[in-house]
Parts: sequence; C-alpha cells; structure tokens
Amino acid sequence: MSERLQNDVDPIETRDWQQAIESVIREEGVERAQYLIEQMLSEARKGGVKVAAGAGANNYVNTIAVEDEPEYPGNLDLERRIRSAIRWNAIMTVLRASKKDLELGGHMASFQSSATVYEVCFNHFFRARTEKDGGDLVYFQGHISPGVYARAFLEGRLTEEQMNNFRQEVHGKGLSSYPHPKLMPEFWQFPTVSMGLGPIGAIYQAKFLKYLEHRGLKDTSQQTVYAFLGDGEMDEPESKGAITIRDP
Repeated sequence: MSERLQNDVDPIETRDWQQAIESVIREEGVERAQYLIEQMLSEARKGGVKVAAGAGANNYVNTIAVEDEPEYPGNLDLERRIRSAIRWNAIMTVLRASKKDLELGGHMASFQSSATVYEVCFNHFFRARTEKDGGDLVYFQGHISPGVYARAFLEGRLTEEQMNNFRQEVHGKGLSSYPHPKLMPEFWQFPTVSMGLGPIGAIYQAKFLKYLEHRGLKDTSQQTVYAFLGDGEMDEPESKGAITIRDP
C-alpha cells in the first residue's frame, strides 16, 4: 500500500463524502444509502479500483442486525455456570470410562466445542411433547452424547452409577455410546450414528411432518425438527443426498 493511501491527503474532501452518506441515511434511509454505496463500488471496480473483499456483500437471509437483536431472555451468568459444570462432567464421563478400559474411549471435543449452542437450545428453544403434539424432534450430533448425559445428571435424571458406566450398557446400568433409542427409549428420539444418519433422517422427518399437516391428518405446525451436524459429517454422501427432496 502506497504512502498516499495510508495518509489522508485531503481530509476536507474525505469529510464531505462522510457527511454526504450521513445525510442520505438521515434523510432517505439505510436502503437508499446502501444502494448508492453499491453503485459507487460498481463504478470503482470498473475504473480499476481495488475494493476490499466482501465490500458490498449483502447479509444472509437469517442475519440479524445488531440493532435488531432482542434482549437475551435468560440469565447469562447462571447459564454459564451451569454450562461449565456440564462441560466438566462430560469430560469426566469419558475419562472415567477410559480408566477402566482404553478401548471404551469417547469423543470429548465434539461437545466442548458446541456446548453453548446446545445449552441455549435446551433452555430457550426445544419444546417437550404435550397433549397436542409430540413436541420438537431433535437429531443430536452423535458424538456429543457425553454432554447430554452430563446435563441429565445435573437434572437428576441419571445416576452416578450410570454415568460411571458410560459405554458399558450391556447389563442395563450404563449409558449407550451414542444416541440409541432402542437401548434408551425414554432418553433418545433418534439414532444418529453412523455419521450421516442424522442429516438424512431429519430431512425425511421434516417432510413427513409437512405431509401430515397438508393432508389434514395431524396438526404439526408447532413442531420443529432440529439437526445438529459435525465432526466431518457433511463429507458423508448420505448427508447431502436427501437435500433435493427437502421443502424450502
């Protein structure tokens, strides 16, 4: 970058441009200002001006501007403390199992890297089943099971004995390695391991709910299907194979 670009050689002219765009925003609104800037960027590119990468790019359809963000509905400090305890217990669940037998193993980083996402959903999004419908349907990323077990332990739904028998469920007092509704029908809704089962299952599940709704067979309008993907899951061919049949 030349010294001329690094130093403002005409601050008065610069201020004129700044005041001009401020005036447009104030008098005509943000959309008009955005349009003018996009037109100027287009002309600048035609003239050979190197424009910064991403300049003029539009927001994603699900982008929420900072000024439009609602106030967080929960207690951030309390939720952070609970989340820290859950993270710790998730780690200890895997480590205790590994001390018994290294072959038991377990995935630790999967939940640690996504704990905040799951906790926000548990606290503020997921709906349990009601008399009206079956509630939300959640396809958990299969490797994060220690984190969900750790949360259930804090809630008193799982015992310490069960936690200590992670991946040792043969005798009925342990916890399955991954989401397994056959072994734990009161805990998991769907199997999501091997990798790729979750994405394809979630797409078909959502489509089936819409089918029931459109045929007047069941009111599924309040039900949401959530799919959590990770650990290279989108590299599995079946993860993308059903996208073409999903509804927008």
